[in-house]
Parts: sequence; C-alpha cells; structure tokens
Amino acid sequence: MKKIAEWPLFMCGFRPFFLAGSAMACAVMAAWLLMLGGPWPLDWAPPGGVALWHGYELVVGFGSAAVAGFLLTAIPEFTGTAPPPSGRLVGLALLWLLGRLAWGIGAWLPAPLDVLAVALTHLLFTAGLLALLLPALNHDAQARGHLSFAWALLALLLVQSGFFAALLWHWSDPLAWVRLAVGLMMVLIILAGSRISMNVVNRLVELGKPDLAEHGTVGYLARPPRRNLATFCICLCSAAEFFKGSDLVTAWLTLAAAAAMFNLLNDWHIGRPLLYRWALILYTSYWLVALGYAAIGLSMLGAPWLPSAGRHLLMVGAMGLSIFAVMNVAGRIHAGQWLDTSRWVPATALALVASALLRFLAGHFSLAPWALGLTLAAGLLWVAGFAAYLWRNAPLLSTPRDDGQSGCAEPLEQVQALAQPSSPSHHH
Repeated sequence: MKKIAEWPLFMCGFRPFFLAGSAMACAVMAAWLLMLGGPWPLDWAPPGGVALWHGYELVVGFGSAAVAGFLLTAIPEFTGTAPPPSGRLVGLALLWLLGRLAWGIGAWLPAPLDVLAVALTHLLFTAGLLALLLPALNHDAQARGHLSFAWALLALLLVQSGFFAALLWHWSDPLAWVRLAVGLMMVLIILAGSRISMNVVNRLVELGKPDLAEHGTVGYLARPPRRNLATFCICLCSAAEFFKGSDLVTAWLTLAAAAAMFNLLNDWHIGRPLLYRWALILYTSYWLVALGYAAIGLSMLGAPWLPSAGRHLLMVGAMGLSIFAVMNVAGRIHAGQWLDTSRWVPATALALVASALLRFLAGHFSLAPWALGLTLAAGLLWVAGFAAYLWRNAPLLSTPRDDGQSGCAEPLEQVQALAQPSSPSHHH
C-alpha cells in the first residue's frame, strides 16, 4: 500500500477519481448499449436487474467519483487545510473500485449476500469520504461555511442506504431512490458550480488570480438567494415525487424547480464574457437542469413524452456536461496546467449536449419507432465524449507534474501571480 501511495496517480484527490470515473462512464454505457442493441453474451443479472444497475451506476457510481475527486481537491483549498494523505486516498479509491466490482460478484451470490456485498462497499465509500472531509470542514468558522457539502454527502449516504434497504427487503421501489439521487446530484452541481464558476466565468483562473477580480470588479457573482431558492425547490419536488409519485402536486413543484433554475440563470447574464468556452459550458449545464425539470413537470401534466426523457436531460446532459467541465478545469489547474484551448473541448461539449437531446427525443411518443436508434446514438456520443477526455487527460492524471511542484498546487505562474501585482505576462 505504501508503494502504491507514492504513485503520481495519488498525488492529489482528483487524480484517481477523475481517471476511474471517466473510464467507468465509458465502460458502463458501452455495456448498456450492448445489452440494448443485441444479445448480451453474458448470463449476468445483478441485484435488481440490469436496468436498475445502469441507472444507479451512472448516477451514483459515476457521480460519486466526480464528487469525490472535486471535494478531495477543493475542500482543502477552500478551507486552507492539508490535503488527505495519499495512503487514505488509495484506500478510498480501492473502496470505490470494489463497489463497482461488487455488482459483478453479487450477480453470482445467493440472496441476501448479493445485495449486502454491494451495499457494504458503497456505503463504506461514502462514509469514508465524509469522514475524510469533516475535519477540514470543521477547521474554523470560515471553513464551516462549506458544510453544505457535508450535508449533501450525508444525504447521499441516506439515499444509498434507502436504495439498498429497498433492494434487500422490497419495502419500496429502488428506482424511486435513484430518482432521489438525481435530485441530490443536481443540488451538488449547483453547490459546486457556484464555487468554481466565479473563477472560470470572470477568467480569474487564466489570469493567475483565483478569487481576486481584475481592476476590482467582478462580472459574475453566484448570489446565495437565487442559489438557495433553486436548491430548495429541487429538494421539494424530489421529495414530492418520492412520496407522492407523478401526481399534479409533484408536476407543479417540478415546474417550480425549473422556474427557480431559470431565475438562477440570471446571475450569469453578464454579456460577452459568457461566450468564453468554459463559462458557456457551465452555463449550458445549468440550462439543462432547468430544461430537464421543465420537461419532467410537463410530461406529468400530459406532454407527449415520458418523464424519463426529461430526467435524462438531467443525467446525461446536466450531470455529464458539468462533470466534464469540472474534470477539465480542476483536473488541469491542480495538475499544474493551464486550461485546454484545443478544439476537442467544444466539440466534446457539443457531443454531450447532443447526447442529452437525442436521449430526450427517444422518449417522445411520436418518435417511438426510432426510440432504440436514438438511444443508441445518444449513448455512443456519451462514450465518445468521455473517451476523448481520457485520451487527452489520462497521461496528465497518471504521471508526475512537469512544473516542479507537488500535490494539488496550482500552476507555477498562478503561485507567482498571487505574490505580485498583475502584469501582461500573466494574461492569455
């Protein structure tokens, strides 16, 4: 374990999880497409069935890797505390990997050992992540301002517990817990997005001055009232759907969540800086959250598409795009690199948006004869998007830094810029 902890892969918290999470996004989706598109060569039936496995793994499995990578890197930076020791990072990464493998092992175990094998690894991972972050979040009064992340992780732990209890004792629909997890992921997107977006939208990361606005002005501010309203409405509509199903109350609360997200978008309307590629990608992910909830609410009121069509705008679109953005921004800055200006970035972002839109169309009643083809096309674009990320970033995540620094330090130019006034050499 000690030798493994010395690998460059475990130099910073984002490295193992961004690498493994993006690889898993490709593998799970590719396996799902093979199951949909033809005879599946393996006689494999995970607990709850393959459809439930597909939904859970791409929401909670993929989502938890992205959340872990972001929080293990960002929380020490936000709170001014030391990053987690690499040995604990190895243990946490192994737990996450065992959680993925447990689905395969559980398929050949008798009940209830099949569910217990999966549940144990998944719950230990989330609890371990929370335990690793709590000391930093309780560091001082300023650090405790980020405790919303701890509450979100605790909520994720409870949702996972409910999911596995439903699988084990059949006292509720396990899929209802996955839908609840989708809402929680949308809340985490808003919480994380509000932190990272101010540096990205205002170009402070590229100017080498994170958290310091140029000329004393800030174009974009993530305002708490709008953010809090959006998270409250999402939590409310998620709870209503969980307890009441797809009734009129749930429909109108879901439309309220969409309206709150459209309201939150007003924070972003700062003019031309919004057209900067990273700002536009994050802005689009917020749009997909709003459109996803609008589509779900309208379908419950009789619109000609399935609620799952709107939900895939949230999962494939908002989750996929925001995670792609965070992995590229945080995953490069904290590996000592400037943001990628290559053409593959906007091309990949467009592929992920197209994937979400195609998956939405697959749920439209008038396009039912083409639903399978649309779903397969959407899945292929998703796989292509995260395969492109792996192709460009796997070497960066798994090799030593080339700027002479260690750990999660920002690019050397940024460190120097924080110690002296801005000069033209710091502009890109």
